[in-house]
Amino acid sequence: MDSPGAAYTQFGFSLFQKLNKIQDGNIFFSPVGISAAIGMLILEAREAASMLFSEKDAEGSKVKTEEKMVRRQIDKIDKTEEIHHQFQEFLDEIGKPTSDFELKITNKLFGEKTYLFLQKYLDYVEKYCHASLEPVDFVNAADETRKKINSWVESQTNEKIKDLFPDGSLNSFTKLVLVNIVYFKGQWDREFKKENTKEEEFWLNKSTSKSVPMMTQCHSFSFTFLEDLQAQILGIPYKNNDLSMFVLLPNDIDGLDKIIDQITPEKLIEWTSPGHMKERTVILHLPRFEVEDGYDLEAVLSAMGLGEAFSVCGADYPGMSSHSRLHAQKFLHRSFVVVTEEGTESSAATGVGFALTSAPGCEHFHCNHPFLFFIKHQESNSILFFGRFSSP
Repeated sequence: MDSPGAAYTQFGFSLFQKLNKIQDGNIFFSPVGISAAIGMLILEAREAASMLFSEKDAEGSKVKTEEKMVRRQIDKIDKTEEIHHQFQEFLDEIGKPTSDFELKITNKLFGEKTYLFLQKYLDYVEKYCHASLEPVDFVNAADETRKKINSWVESQTNEKIKDLFPDGSLNSFTKLVLVNIVYFKGQWDREFKKENTKEEEFWLNKSTSKSVPMMTQCHSFSFTFLEDLQAQILGIPYKNNDLSMFVLLPNDIDGLDKIIDQITPEKLIEWTSPGHMKERTVILHLPRFEVEDGYDLEAVLSAMGLGEAFSVCGADYPGMSSHSRLHAQKFLHRSFVVVTEEGTESSAATGVGFALTSAPGCEHFHCNHPFLFFIKHQESNSILFFGRFSSP
């Protein structure tokens, strides 16, 4: 898995498996958005590791194992440089104007105005992540600045993401906040007719159900059976077919938990590839639904082995500044999706705060029980959003 799209799929499903173990009910997040925020940390980490290696190389008294550790860190981070180049191209590609849908990925830095950030780091995030730095006053007006950042996030997500940084999450020790926004609004290639939407039961498990508005249409869709999993996948294209929502539906009401451990990122890419799916006439029943969720991801990402995204040879980020030591204070992600007869609107925001270390025939696809869904950019194979719908 070398392409950015494959990397996002790998990361997104790994994160989903972690969240699935600790969270009941619905799950929804943006693998691309979280990856972009991590990418801004890794760009800094590359500079930090290089600086640390130079220092250790000059000090002959340092233990060789430490030297090897830093060298391995540099080698590992260097391998991400091509991914950053490809991510830059990906941002350029999806940033092209189109009348078929709205899709934007936006990155921004909010930095303490009295703090000296290294220009090289700012140049890196500007080049690779299209992120600029806005000077703000955390020292004297932390809460006002927090509200300002939240207001910017709200404006970038069509007022769908509110209070990304909750009350008290930033303070006078905060020096830098990294924010990533992913926003998508698209119309189905073939809309559901509202007059066909009827109230139906959605089964949370074999004994509990809730009434939901169930949208219905019969048309040709990309479809495949997954015999080994006792499940099926359907692709629902948006206008122009650049993006599609894929739904993975187990045959049994309580089948989702049984098959999640059998799914891999490689299989997701294989199952949803054009060569694997076939066009079939399908009677599709899909709930009209809305999901909003938020996560503090620092502990989860560290458990996934991404601790170095927060700490390179310690909790410091010397690649950001030449004189003071920073550590990641918060890694927050909020997301929103609404699926209706017309199409889908979804958004996600990721924020990272830094503080001083002092602080055949017709198939039936009836989504009336828990399923997985994800929105994929077809050309790049990038999963923009990933979710589990299990609780209306």
